Amino acid sequence: MVTYSLVFVLGTIGNGIVIFITGCRMKKTVNTVWILNLAIADFTFSFFLLFNIVHVGLAFHWPFGRIMCKLRHAIVFLNLFASIYLLTVISIDRCIAVWCPVWSRNHRTPRLASFAALGVWILALMVCSPQLYFKETHYDNETNTTHCRNNYGMNSEGGRSTRHAMVLLRFIFGFTIPFSVIVACYGAIVVRLRKDQLSQSSRPFKVITAVIVAFFICWFPYHIFYFLKVKAVYEPKIRGVVFIGLRLSYSLAYFNSCLNPILYFCMGHNFKEKLRCSFLSDSDFTEESNLSGTRTKGTASELESHFL
Repeated sequence: MVTYSLVFVLGTIGNGIVIFITGCRMKKTVNTVWILNLAIADFTFSFFLLFNIVHVGLAFHWPFGRIMCKLRHAIVFLNLFASIYLLTVISIDRCIAVWCPVWSRNHRTPRLASFAALGVWILALMVCSPQLYFKETHYDNETNTTHCRNNYGMNSEGGRSTRHAMVLLRFIFGFTIPFSVIVACYGAIVVRLRKDQLSQSSRPFKVITAVIVAFFICWFPYHIFYFLKVKAVYEPKIRGVVFIGLRLSYSLAYFNSCLNPILYFCMGHNFKEKLRCSFLSDSDFTEESNLSGTRTKGTASELESHFL
């Protein structure tokens, strides 16, 4: 409850501020489209943790009914996967901006970014849609409580196979593919910056390292313990460890929604100045570089601005 409450407060406040700044105080650019959608996903995810807090506080009794059981989990996973996929798209966009600055300047528009963000939300909806089907409420006559949980039909062989498949697909599409793309893109960025000596400071490399490390630490334990949870069905002696590990891994994964505003703003280039100007004046935030259509390379500050 303490962890969920902390994420709820920090996530809603932090991402709420980001939504206000990017949505109301800044000019619409590709960067602000990415950050706004990321903040919306993290804000909604953090806000719906309120149901988790009540759920845990009532000793895992679910008082909100069957429809909210399905809807709450679907919304949580929708925004969870949208956040992950937006981080992936941001890494791809920044890689393209560094490796193909001229093409990026000519074709990288807020309209295109908005369509890409819409595609991310549709993809996230497809991935989370099983939550609407499998989540069900179950009334326990012995404890007089209602539980909201997955109903895979675990008493049948088909039900166990379905559960295994769901865990595996979540690991592949929710971690392996996004993490591989993020590492590959930021690795390519580092190679380009070092090769052309476009960066004179360690700031971009610190940001890149922070993004990769935060993503891995927050999400890898979550998927590992979900695999162990499946194994615990057949090995009761590890259930206690899995039960504790799952709660800790949930906390790490959920805490990622609080880290994104820090990683993508507070560690960014001149964020404090932009934040101050957003509240003290009506001046718009514009993307920092104006690359000419004939230039093939950008300066360090121009290229770094795409991913700082």
